[in-house]
Amino acid sequence: MKRISDKRPASFWWLSVLFGSFILFLYGPIITIVVLSFQGPSGGLTFPMNGVSTYWFSRLWQGVGVVDIWAAFGRSFRLGAVVMVLTLILALSAGLAFRKRFRGQDFLFYVAVASLIVPSIVVSLGIGLEFRLLDDAIKALGERWGIGWLAGFDTAAGLYTSALGAHLTWTLPFGLLILFAVFNRFNPAYEEAARDLGASPRQILTGVVLPIIATSLVGVALFGFTLSWDEVARTSQAIGGRNTLPLELQGLTTTVTTPEIYALGTVTTGMSLLVIALALGGGLLLRKRRGGR
Repeated sequence: MKRISDKRPASFWWLSVLFGSFILFLYGPIITIVVLSFQGPSGGLTFPMNGVSTYWFSRLWQGVGVVDIWAAFGRSFRLGAVVMVLTLILALSAGLAFRKRFRGQDFLFYVAVASLIVPSIVVSLGIGLEFRLLDDAIKALGERWGIGWLAGFDTAAGLYTSALGAHLTWTLPFGLLILFAVFNRFNPAYEEAARDLGASPRQILTGVVLPIIATSLVGVALFGFTLSWDEVARTSQAIGGRNTLPLELQGLTTTVTTPEIYALGTVTTGMSLLVIALALGGGLLLRKRRGGR
């Protein structure tokens, strides 16, 4: 019998180099920003580094010029948390509803995911225009009925109105697609067994379905927060009067010429990685608890 050689073909090494180059291209900019954020006090925005310190992080803690960066950080975090919860609730509800056929199901599905193929800036402009028309209607109504506070109304656009809607057009389709895939593979025998044992629909949902798909729900929540956390295009025309952290960071790129902006980028990246780590840890904990049963 002819012995099969253990030597790897040349194609394996070429593909390995290609994959390694892709990983470097993908994460190289992030690594570069993290490294340059630890420049010394006399360091600049490029290599070579002039010392190693946390000086620019201390400068960042004191504030970036006239921009209240920590207020923007808080706004982004709160908005991301609300988007995460709403994405999870709406995606789960839709996933459960789509398990049964109903009239207009296909049309509703395509409408829900259509925002993924529409350019983000177009969605943002549309939402911004919609709220400007709403503002004009409210002011006209106030003037017609003589309601002073409506006549002097500023805008309905804001963090938890227009910006929230803009972010949901981005995060919700991802949540829907994840849960649709999960429920397509879900074995209904578990529900039938619980029903045979006398469980009510609510008990089946809370005691059977949700524990089984718990790790997928963690993934949906993760998508909801991280996609909202770094969203720029859909927020730009729909945010109202106060910017989120990514918009402030975008604005600072034209005014800040020190590694302070790299320090800010490192902090925001670290926040995203922390959320991912917590989500993965939560998923592993849920899987371990389920396996222990």
